[in-house]
Formats: sequence, C-alpha cells, structure tokens
Amino acid sequence: MSTAAAAEQRLHSNALSSAWEFVKHHVLTVYALLAFIYLMLPIGIVIAFSFNDPKGRFNYVWSGFTLDNWKNWDGVPGLRSAMVLSLEIALIASLIATALGTLIALALVRYGFRGRGVTNFLIFLPLSTPEIVLGASLLTLFLNLTIVFGFWTILIAHVMFCISFAVVTVKARLIGFDRHLEEAAMDLGANEWATFRRVTLPLIAPALLAALLLCFAISIDDFVVTYFNAGPRTTFPLFVWGAARVGAPPQVNVIGTVIFSVAVIGMVANVLVQMRRERFAAAAD
Repeated sequence: MSTAAAAEQRLHSNALSSAWEFVKHHVLTVYALLAFIYLMLPIGIVIAFSFNDPKGRFNYVWSGFTLDNWKNWDGVPGLRSAMVLSLEIALIASLIATALGTLIALALVRYGFRGRGVTNFLIFLPLSTPEIVLGASLLTLFLNLTIVFGFWTILIAHVMFCISFAVVTVKARLIGFDRHLEEAAMDLGANEWATFRRVTLPLIAPALLAALLLCFAISIDDFVVTYFNAGPRTTFPLFVWGAARVGAPPQVNVIGTVIFSVAVIGMVANVLVQMRRERFAAAAD
C-alpha cells in the first residue's frame, strides 16, 4: 500500500471516529431537537397560515402574505361571540377550579380523615376517564335534572374536569412544603389566617399560577365535553369544528396564534418569577 493510500485511510478512520464521538456526546441533544421540531411544526404552520391570503374558502395552500386576517380577526360571523364565550368560561372555570382544587389539596396533604383514599380516587378519576364518557355522563345528569343547556352547563362541566388538574398541581407543591415555616410564624404570634396569607400563600403561589394557567388552557381548548353539554351555545372549539366542514377561515389561525402566544408568555413569566424567588432566597441565605 502506498504512503498516500495509507494516509487517506488514516484520515478516513479519524473522520469516522470523530463523527462517532460527536454522535455519542450529542445524540440526546439531537433527539431532543428533532422531537421539539416535530411538536412545534404544526403550531408553526398554524402561525404561518394566519398570514395567508387564500383564494377560496379553504386555507390549506399558501397563496400570499397579508395582514388583513389580523386586522379583521372578527370578520367571520359568529367568531367574536364564540371567542368571548370561550374566554368567559375558561376564566371563570379556571378561577373556581383553582380555588376548590387548592382547598382539596390542602385537605388531602395535611389532614387525615375518613374517606381520604376514596377522595383521592375520585379526584384522579376524571384524569383517566375518556372525555366522551365524561361528556355523555354529564349530559345524562343534566337531562335527568331538567337543566337548561347553555352557559351554566358548560361552566359546571369545565369546573368538574379542571379541578383534578388543579389538585394534582397544587398537591405536588404542598408535599414538599416546609411546615416549620408556618410553625415559626405562629410561634411569633400570627394566627392561622395571617400565617396562611403571609407565609403559605406566597410560597405556593407559583403552583397556584401554574394550576390556573393549566386549567385555563384545558378549558378554552375543550371540545368533546363541551359538545355534549353546550346546547345552543357555541364556544371557539365548536366554531372551529363547524367551520372546518365548509372551509376554516384564516381568522381561526389568528385566534389560535394569539392563544398560543398568551399561553407561552404566561408560562415564561411563571418560570421567571420562580427563578427570581429562588435567587432572592439564595441571596437571603
């Protein structure tokens, strides 16, 4: 074998070794990047097509860039009322579910009472039950009670399945909560309410915000349970389902982009608040 051929073979071997070392050290990073792209690609398409100028009813083929969809986001009949109803339901349901879920989580974590295991089971039951079963069950309940379907049936249904997510989120924070902080506050003269307001509540506030955002996102996105119990009212997911049968307008993509952006901003703000609290606590120590 000539010297040139041997040198070329050594270079080839070194290149393969370098490539293999790179793969071994960065395979997890590459896999995570590909998974992230796979998850974000549909959202990216939704955002991109919110600026599309379709020639017909179907917003499936890119035809040109325009800002008219954003300027006239409520130009489609029924879209504004559906969005307002979804926001009202999501806001009220998330507030009620977070408040009730926090109280339930406090009771489950800090107190022993008869029926605690059954309560835990009932709380987690909606998480494992198919939505179509929940929707049909609530439909049967409302029919037997002769309740008029509309705003209140949607709200009751959303509060019902959002409570479980709130309990799980707040409960995870309370399990690792240092009770000595509360005991120290009470030793210094604070009563139960003052201790909860000034010690417990600020420390579990990130979990409450996370539960609130999670419940809001789940409520505003729900279709199956709402479909069974909405009656004549139309939420945004129901509007999208109805519009998709004849051609979803690009304004739907606009609303979806706004909802996604608000959710991301809320989550980032929550993370930044927690990081700031941790830095402040570390500096105080």
